[in-house]
This record gives sequence, structure tokens and C-alpha cells, in this order.
Amino acid sequence: MKFVVMIAFLVNFVMKGDLYAHCQVPCGIFDDEVRFHEMEEDVATIEKAIKQITELSAQNPVNFNQIVRWVQTKETHADEIARTSTQYFLAQRLKPVDEKDAAARAEYLSKLAMLHEIVVYSMKTKQALDLANVDKLRSVIGSFKNAYQSVPNKK
Repeated sequence: MKFVVMIAFLVNFVMKGDLYAHCQVPCGIFDDEVRFHEMEEDVATIEKAIKQITELSAQNPVNFNQIVRWVQTKETHADEIARTSTQYFLAQRLKPVDEKDAAARAEYLSKLAMLHEIVVYSMKTKQALDLANVDKLRSVIGSFKNAYQSVPNKK
């Protein structure tokens, strides 16, 4: 029996990969403002990574090892933005509204569209070194933050 428990532990915790501090239990201890701050830091990191990749790519000889590190960093932070958008805001914080309330429904759909844009532009920052994608990502995160904070969300 101890062997089975040990195997279960290894499979679920050690071999599983990254573990995140937040589950989908509505505990109420996580702070929305912190999530926004983390997303803003992720965008700044992506921007720096793109600039570093571009700069390093122009050098002779090219330092491919450092470029790979910056690409990995950029991808990790883009994935983190998408994860926060979907697993935190979309799955837990943004609540469906009564379809009969047209104003609330419009606001809800607007926030859903912004979350989708965040996911799309985080993906686009992974696909290319175009700083316009970073600017759009930063902008839509700001727009979502303003919209999200303008109307109290039920917890």
C-alpha cells in the first residue's frame, strides 16, 4: 500500500511539471490587482526579450545560446498571461450575467472579447518579434483592467 501511495505522489506532484498556487476553489485569498500587476510585468519581460533577441541576432558571431534563452523567456511569459486570462479571470472571476439585463450582458460580452484578445496577442508575441503585438497586448490588458474594475465583480 505504501508503494502505491508513493507512486501516486510521484505521478501527481513530481512528474506533473509546474504546479500553480491557485486552484479553482473560490477561496477569496487571491488579489485581482496582483494578477494585473503580474500580467503587466509579463508584458514588460516579453518586450525586453524581443529587443534582446533582435539585438543578439544582429551580432557577429551570433550568440545562439543566449537567443534561445530569451525566446524561452518570452514564451514562458506569454503563456503565463494566457493562463492568468483563462484560468483566473475567465474561469473564476468573470461571472455570467442574466441575459435579460441588456446592459450587463453587453458589459460581460465586452470583457469576454477583451480576454480573448489578450490570449490572441499573447500568442502573437510568441509567433513573431513584432513590438506592435506587445503594444496591443499591453493596451488590451489595460482596457480589460479598467473595464473589470469599473463594475464590481461578485466573488
